[in-house]
This record gives sequence, structure tokens and C-alpha cells, in this order.
Amino acid sequence: MELLTRVNKRIEENKAEMISSLSKLISIPSVVSDAKGNMPFGEEVHKAYLFMMQKAEEEGFDFFDADNYGGHIDFTGTEDGIVGVVGHLDVVPEGSGWDFEPYGGEIIDGNICGRGTTDDKGPVIASFYAMKALKECGYEPKRTIRLILGLDEETNWHGMRYYLERVGDKPDLGFTPDGDFPAIHGEKGILIFDMVKKFNHGTIKGLELSSVKGGTAANSVADYARCVLHESAGAGYEHVKEQVAAFRSEKGCKINCKGIGKSFEITVQGVSAHGAKPEQGLNAITMLMEFLGRLNFASEDTNDFISFYNERIGYRLHGEEMGCAFEDEPSGKLVFNVGMIELDKKTAKLTINVRYPVTMDDEQVYSGIMTVLDKYDIGIVKGKHEAPIYVVEDEPLVQTLMDIYRKHTGDMESKPLVIGGGTYARAVENTIAFGARFPEDEDVMHQKNEYISIDNMMKLTRIYAEAIYRLAELDK
Repeated sequence: MELLTRVNKRIEENKAEMISSLSKLISIPSVVSDAKGNMPFGEEVHKAYLFMMQKAEEEGFDFFDADNYGGHIDFTGTEDGIVGVVGHLDVVPEGSGWDFEPYGGEIIDGNICGRGTTDDKGPVIASFYAMKALKECGYEPKRTIRLILGLDEETNWHGMRYYLERVGDKPDLGFTPDGDFPAIHGEKGILIFDMVKKFNHGTIKGLELSSVKGGTAANSVADYARCVLHESAGAGYEHVKEQVAAFRSEKGCKINCKGIGKSFEITVQGVSAHGAKPEQGLNAITMLMEFLGRLNFASEDTNDFISFYNERIGYRLHGEEMGCAFEDEPSGKLVFNVGMIELDKKTAKLTINVRYPVTMDDEQVYSGIMTVLDKYDIGIVKGKHEAPIYVVEDEPLVQTLMDIYRKHTGDMESKPLVIGGGTYARAVENTIAFGARFPEDEDVMHQKNEYISIDNMMKLTRIYAEAIYRLAELDK
């Protein structure tokens, strides 16, 4: 296509400007914070938003602002219809252990470095410069090309919901550059809920489990867990120390103990991972519960709950003993992750994150789980639910994006993906995630030392230029 040849040439000509723009955007630490004045997600997120709106104005694009909760940049078309490119400007906190400045936007060994380079500022900038190159080459799209800017994707999506309630026409089709290549045509359903057990025991003489706490988020594998024991019969804790030492030696795990006044503390260190991929981590809660199962507590309620955990959950990641070991052909097995635990003398609460297959619904999952929980007198408190999305492979949207990916990469083997994670494709109908991580790339999203190579930025921009061009011209 002669137009795309000229567009790719213009992308190359804009290379230095694009890299500079991304570096400047990276320098804004746009982690969502408390609202301030007319900035609902804090001052730094607002700065990143204004940066993109100023770029839009400089390039002569139309734009819309939904009261600083989000907005869009339009490359207006000649006919009805909208192609949506749905990105976000907020980032997760930087954490520690970086080898370079997290918000420096430095160029190191051919890479642009810093928080947000891959998730999602780099892909947003690539999409913007794809639109800019098409415009500069005189292209007049049939459908309007709309770059939607989300501002709290990494937290609660309040901004996207607010924006969608106030915008007029919505995209007919499109993609979010916030996932993996080749294309993500399905996202499993997501459930977050608590499993709650009330204890009935009164005064106890003997070894008592006073408290257990572990994990920080439902959608993460718990990397830390702690419990406190109390021996009311005066027997001491030597036998527990011996058990801890034996468990550490047998399992090779990081478990430690110490006395705290008249009580005894045990801590376990695990390995964190995303709740959609718990197999990549090691759950500290599960390790602690396995250890506690080797002790004999004076309360039968406590012993029963620990047994329930170890027999029904344990290290199993697919609900095999929880009545929900569902799977389907498009998306594979259900994923079951214990994200947090809170236990005291009266109540035990497990916070669970389930990713269920795309051909199922939440009630099927809950019904299956309750067949097990009813036997243990454990209840469920329902929380978050995100229904699955699934676009079949032979739909024009999927076929078009797959064709573009194959053309630009030569990868004819990779197939469209179904993932356990969640993207803005759930918020905007008839969109799917398309990039920006290539199959061969290191996954540095949400990790220290996040970066994107300049070569990949250029390739992304060429891919996204062709994607928005072809979707804008796609027959209705």
C-alpha cells in the first residue's frame, strides 16, 4: 500500500520526537493518588493527562475531556463510525531495587527506561504517533480514529466508567495496546470474594492460634504470611520451634519463628506473582497453613479450618477440590488463587481470586464452590465480578489484527490468546487487546527496571498505524 509506505517513512522521520515525548511522559510519576481540587486521581496523573492533551492540540487533533476523569483524542473521519484505541496513562508504584531512575526516561543501550514504558505509556505514545503520521501523510479516514486516555486503569476504573457515561458515540470496534501479541481475543471472567468461617470455641487451655494474616491483594500471590500462637497451659513453644526447623529443612522454604512476650510468632516468605498466573509464584499463606496442619490446637474449630484449607485448597491452582475445576477449549482451566487471609479467635476469612473460563458464568462457579463449603459451614461474601469477554477467531476484528501482526513480524505460528488478566477491552465493547508485548520479549510490566527498546517502539508504531488504518477502512 503506497500510503502505508509513506506513513512508515514519516514514522521514521518522527523517531527522535517520539522518543523525546515518551521520555517526558515517563518523567511524570503518574501513580494514582488522592483527589486534589479538580484532579480526581491526583496531581501527577493530571500532569500526564495534560501532556497528552497538549500534544493533541499541537497536532491539530480534536479532543474531549470528561471533567478530568479521562478523555479522548480524535482524528475525525469522513463517515460515521469510530475506531477506538484504548490506553491509559496511570502507572503502578515503582517499588524498589531499580538499576536506573524509575522516572528518568533515560536511553540506555537502545532502550527507553522507566515506569510505564511498556504499561502503558509507550504503547499510548506509539498509537499517538501512528495517528500523527497518518494525518501528516494526508490520510482521511472513513471512521473516526479515537485514542481514549484512561487515568486509573491500575486501580478501580472509575475514570473509564465516568468517561463512558458522558461521552456521546462510542467505538464500533478497536483495540487496547495493553496486553500481548499476537492478539488477545478472550479474557476470563474474574471473581473476588471472601470465604468466611465463624468459630464457636470459648475458653481454651492449650495451644491456641491467636491470629493469622497474609497477603496484600486478592489478585496477587501472597508473598508473606504471619501467625501468632499462644500456649495457655504453660507447656512452652519448644516443640513448635522443633517443628519449624524440621519444616524449613524438609521444604527448603523461608519460615522463621520467635517469641513475642508470652506469645510465639511464625513468619513465612513466599514468592509474589499475578493472581492470573499463580503458578509463577509461591503462596506464603499455603505454606503457613501446611505447617500449621502439623500442630495440634486445643480448638477443634481451628484444626478443622486448617484441615479444610489443606485438603480442599492447598497448592492446587484450579479448584480441583473446591467444586469448580472447570475448563473449556478456548481458555483452558479455571484459576483459583488465595490472595489474603485474616484469622482471629472468632473468625477466619480467606480472600479468593478466581479466573473462570470464557464460556461460563459466575453463578456456575459459585454453585460449584458452595457444594463444598456447605459441608464445612463456611459462607461466601461476594465482591468484584468482571464477566468474561470472547471474540471468536474468525471475526473480522481478530482476523485483521492477526494478519497485521503476521505481516510485520513473520510469526505465522502464534495463535490468538485467551488470558486470565483484565484490560480495558472489558470496558469498551468489541475491542480486544493487541500488543504491546511481543512473544519473545521479557515481561517487565509492573516489575523493576521496566523498559522498552527503541526498535520495538518503532515496530509498534508501524503496526498500530496499519491497524488503525485498516480498521478505519473495514467494511461495516
